[in-house]
Amino acid sequence: MTNITRRALAGLALATALALPALAQDLSGVTLRIGDQVGEQRARLEAAGLLDDVPYRIEWSVYPAAVNLHEALKAGAVDVGMSADSPAVSAIAGGSKIRIAAAFNNGGLGTSIIVPKDSPLKTLADLKGKTISPTTRGSVAHYLTLGALKKAGIGQQDVKLAFLTPADASAAFQSGGVDAWATWGVYKARSIGVLGARELFDGQGVNTGNIVYAVTVPTLADPAKLKALQDYLARIDQSYQWARDNREAFLAFYEGFSKQDRATVEPLYAEQTAYKPRRIDDEFIAGLQQVHDTWVEAGVLSGALNLGDYVYRDLPQLAQN
Repeated sequence: MTNITRRALAGLALATALALPALAQDLSGVTLRIGDQVGEQRARLEAAGLLDDVPYRIEWSVYPAAVNLHEALKAGAVDVGMSADSPAVSAIAGGSKIRIAAAFNNGGLGTSIIVPKDSPLKTLADLKGKTISPTTRGSVAHYLTLGALKKAGIGQQDVKLAFLTPADASAAFQSGGVDAWATWGVYKARSIGVLGARELFDGQGVNTGNIVYAVTVPTLADPAKLKALQDYLARIDQSYQWARDNREAFLAFYEGFSKQDRATVEPLYAEQTAYKPRRIDDEFIAGLQQVHDTWVEAGVLSGALNLGDYVYRDLPQLAQN
């Protein structure tokens, strides 16, 4: 470990001590069961040195996509899980007894529609008549696909939507089984890095940029777990700050995590590190309601739902930075 790294970690430890909530009660007997998509949250926290002094036990479960994570939440297999807002709304509409207790926003970056490097598709209008994988039904990529088609004036009936797991969508994309793929994060990085895929649409103007933390009702009824959850969310906030303050260290971590080279991961730096706490207020709830209404308009969901009934406002808000 270099002296620069030691100084960076020491500074981070001091900042973390100041930023994390004071834990007056003994949490040594608490186990917080966390659902983690592709293991990214845990890996980033470990890279930032933010799991070294956790005063409670974390039981991690890793899922390949939001739909799998929300199935686990619905079954009560985990206490809390992070996803984009659109799959969380889909899960709530599907009967999941969860509450959205915290949110971060990165300005709408991250989820994109990509095409093979030699694809003739140049604009969203070119998607008409093509086969698109929005990855899983009800995912943030599905939401992006619907918004992109609407933006281009293309009806759903004018394209073929192939709903696939991320792994199957990747295979279909590589084999030419789909013309375009709506995807995110590591999946996008690998496709661009290994296959030379091109970004057809970056999602700006459609993506909300919100990631949300959905929590089960029994967890919210447990004061000790609530305190642990508050501490965990503060650590997540600190991990994003670490990434912004330590660009080279983050990129080195993300190279290893995504198994891609620097040229591939560097363009993802902004979208991966821009997340900042989003206040849980009436404006945020209105945004969730808009997501739900968009799903209904597209025929993905049906019926009326008041999203304000599924938001937990009593968790102390993280400082807006």
